[in-house]
Amino acid sequence: MKFGISAKPQREDWLMLHLLYIVAFTIIAFLTIGNLVRSLLTVSMDSQKRPTGSSNRNHPYGYPTASHPELLDDAGQPINEPLLVIRSVTVEDARQQLDAIYNASPGQPKEWEDDK
Repeated sequence: MKFGISAKPQREDWLMLHLLYIVAFTIIAFLTIGNLVRSLLTVSMDSQKRPTGSSNRNHPYGYPTASHPELLDDAGQPINEPLLVIRSVTVEDARQQLDAIYNASPGQPKEWEDDK
């Protein structure tokens, strides 16, 4: 492969570059697939392990049973109710709420508030 300033690359030169790209990306593909298989085997083995220790016996996945304080009631027991309730609002209600937030912002010019 002779490349000079005025030399035009020959067909054989391009063929060598194409072969080099094919070999390089094939190696990268095999490494990637090998890493994927290794990760799947690791996850599979971790999921089949039995929890050890007395503190993790009651929890099915072996995690500690201590909950976040917001998930406990006043007696310290876990709450058993939905944590997310979505209320549907109309477009006009949403627009009024957004306008109220916008008008209450500290950078809001006074002349915009009087236009309504």
